[in-house]
Amino acid sequence: MTEHPRLPGELADGQRLTDSDQSWPVASSESKYESPYVSLRIDTIVDPAGGEHARAIVQPNGAIGVLAIDEDDRVLLVEQYRHPVGRRLLELPAGTLDVPGESGLDAAARELAEEADVVAQKWESILHLLATPGYSTEAWEVFQATDLSPVPYADRTEREAEEADMAQWWVPFDEAVDAVLAGRITDSLTVAGILAAQVLRTR
Repeated sequence: MTEHPRLPGELADGQRLTDSDQSWPVASSESKYESPYVSLRIDTIVDPAGGEHARAIVQPNGAIGVLAIDEDDRVLLVEQYRHPVGRRLLELPAGTLDVPGESGLDAAARELAEEADVVAQKWESILHLLATPGYSTEAWEVFQATDLSPVPYADRTEREAEEADMAQWWVPFDEAVDAVLAGRITDSLTVAGILAAQVLRTR
């Protein structure tokens, strides 16, 4: 290992860095809240020096997002009210893994149909990420969907609550990238998915 010549830290030249599996011991764990959607527990973890630290762990279901691109390079965004932030946000169609045994790909296809009345023939997983690993176990996967067609009217989902108030927008992909960089699109899964797709186009 070689230290940076002028700043704290080591140079990663020639090393393929990756997240690694390492788990500190848990001295105790106490469940505080449980529901089908999310649970909360308090773990007391033990650091390598033997010190103990209480940590709140939020455990939602995992989630997926869908970057749907039409034949004219427009990306599908849904506009939805999000009560915790009190705003209507522009987002990729997305949803939680709340159907037992359902794969991420199947959940992505279901959410695209439910939220946007769209089906896709071609799917590609383009991104895996952790939502807020400082206190949550939630993991996300983003799929790119192409070769799109509408769900027949008779088979469309009757949306409820916030989803009943959704709007669907088809935005030129480059304009969606600009909107992310300008801070006009701020949902983190959406930001990550759009920028990942942009990077993949330049490789």
